[in-house]
Amino acid sequence: MGHVVLFHSACGLRPAVLTAADRLRAAGHHVVTPDLYDAPAANTVEEGFALLDRVGEAAVMGRARAALHETPPDTVLAGFSMGAAVAGALLAERPDAAALLLMHGAGGVPEAVRPGLPVQLHMADPDGYPPEPELSRWLRAMTGAGAELSVHRYPGVGHLYTDPGLPDHDPAAASQTWERALAFLGGR
Repeated sequence: MGHVVLFHSACGLRPAVLTAADRLRAAGHHVVTPDLYDAPAANTVEEGFALLDRVGEAAVMGRARAALHETPPDTVLAGFSMGAAVAGALLAERPDAAALLLMHGAGGVPEAVRPGLPVQLHMADPDGYPPEPELSRWLRAMTGAGAELSVHRYPGVGHLYTDPGLPDHDPAAASQTWERALAFLGGR
C-alpha cells in the first residue's frame, strides 16, 4: 500500500486523528500524523481557531513541510478541515502526490493539479467551511484542471462529523466516509 500524511483540523492532533491513522495503517498504509501546533488539542472549533492564531499559519505550514521530508514523492496528502487546506496547499510542492483526500473541507490550488490527480472530498451538507459559493468555484476549478474528483456530501451532519469526541459526530456518516476513503486509497 501507500504512504499517507494526515493533517489535523484546527482543533489539533485529537484522538480521532490518531484513530483515523490507525484505521489507515490497519488497511496497510504507512501513515504520518504531524502535530502542526506542538500544543494540546482544542475541544471546539472556536478554541482551535484561537490556537491557530497563537501558533500562526507560517509555523503550521513549516511543520507540515517538515513532515513531508521523510515521505516519498508519491505520498497521499490528506487532511481534516484546516488540514485539508494544508494538504491542498502543499500539492504545488508535491507534484507527484498519489492523491488528495480531503475531509471536512476543500483544499488545493487548481493550478497545482496535474491532469488525472485522484481527489476525494467528504463534507457535511450544508457546511460553512468553505461557504457554498466558494466551494462551487473550487469544484469547477478542480474539475477544469483535470482532477479526477469524487465528492461525497453528508446531509444534516455537523462540520467535524467523523470525530467521536465532538458534538458534530455522526456515526453513520463517519462509517460511510471511512468506507469510501479506504476504497479510494486501496490502490494507492
